[in-house]
Amino acid sequence: MTELSQLTGPKHPADPHRTAVAEGQRAMMSRFPTGVAVLTAIDHTGTPHGMTVSSLCSVSLDPPTLLVCLRWGSPTLEAVLDSGRFAVNLLHGAARAVADLFASGAPDRFDRVRWGHDAEDPRAGGPHLFHDVHAVADCLVGDRHRSGDHLVVFGTVLRVTQHSGRQPLVYGRREYHVWPTGGEGF
Repeated sequence: MTELSQLTGPKHPADPHRTAVAEGQRAMMSRFPTGVAVLTAIDHTGTPHGMTVSSLCSVSLDPPTLLVCLRWGSPTLEAVLDSGRFAVNLLHGAARAVADLFASGAPDRFDRVRWGHDAEDPRAGGPHLFHDVHAVADCLVGDRHRSGDHLVVFGTVLRVTQHSGRQPLVYGRREYHVWPTGGEGF
């Protein structure tokens, strides 16, 4: 088990310029559409944890590797580090409420969705949100890197589960959209 306190570094003092740049970055990134994912993990007590993430990237196909960025102090990050595993649930177009729920921090979020986790399967990463996803990647924690108020976690992909016929949920300009089925844009 990795203690978060072992990975933390110094905090930066408040700086008006830094705040303005951060707000500019936030505005810029709102215009960069991305898929919507919920990262899930199970802690050492068997309790599920999860959060909506916007920082998700494919790093490598050999070995298959994803990276996610998780906020310091997050119970989900603690569960990921504790278990050494996680699942990336890519939400489908009708799952906006699930994205909002897992972004809210509501303590009962797993009571309000259908999910499952096969702890006996050595490829299991974290809970799968079966009815709300178009794909799930189960991952084993690899490298970690601290960057500001987040930890970049690299995950070796152990298994990918796909559900055909479900269009992805995307987010951009602070709005959700469903990926179009044909060659037409938003």
